[in-house]
Amino acid sequence: MTLLGRLAGLLRPRPVDPMADPQILSAIGSSVRERLLADPRAQERGRSKADLFLLPGFLAPAECERLIATIESRIQPSKLFNERKVPNARTSSTHFFAQEAPETLALGHKIDEVTGIARSHAETIQGQRYRVGEEYRHHRDYFREERDHWQNERRRGGQRSWTAMVYLNAVEAGGETEFPELGLTVRPEPGLLIAWDNMDRSGRPNRNTRHAALPVISGEKYVITQWYRQEEWSRNYR
Repeated sequence: MTLLGRLAGLLRPRPVDPMADPQILSAIGSSVRERLLADPRAQERGRSKADLFLLPGFLAPAECERLIATIESRIQPSKLFNERKVPNARTSSTHFFAQEAPETLALGHKIDEVTGIARSHAETIQGQRYRVGEEYRHHRDYFREERDHWQNERRRGGQRSWTAMVYLNAVEAGGETEFPELGLTVRPEPGLLIAWDNMDRSGRPNRNTRHAALPVISGEKYVITQWYRQEEWSRNYR
């Protein structure tokens, strides 16, 4: 192949994967953004680089305490899709909430009410615990289509759209969530929800959503994480 032919191949638009469809993802982003802008509790913090909102007091202190107890009831080391490439990038522990349990459904529907996204698009709710020195280094929540795990994830609901995370306690020192491209560092406080679109306004992965759970310096940190998919989510391949 000639140099001109190779250049033409590089410039040719890549076919759109229907499980990461920019039009669908852009529409989801627009719908959730409008819903949050109309919510008097929501504080916009994306600085025109991303759609990101804070909702203080989303959960009451008693709710946070109950969720912490549930997380502690069954917990295991957190995992990564690319653990071999980035060892020790995520050193927290994770609890997977029982999907059909009444308390899980109640929590899920409460988060869905904020985003307006159907529960059928939501992954299993997770709870994370970070102890002193534990962290989740800088990463992005969306899937990269060139990675091996995408072929599995596209069958389980496709690309991630929004992330919703709720802090369950105040941390004595450290444990902030840092978004370096947004110039934003969020300090944990009980019941505070943070939600962001992993896509940009065109429905494509937004690199400005890179974030990290900074190391806990003193105390412990507990959070709830909810990821939403473009299509209905399934544990199993379709």
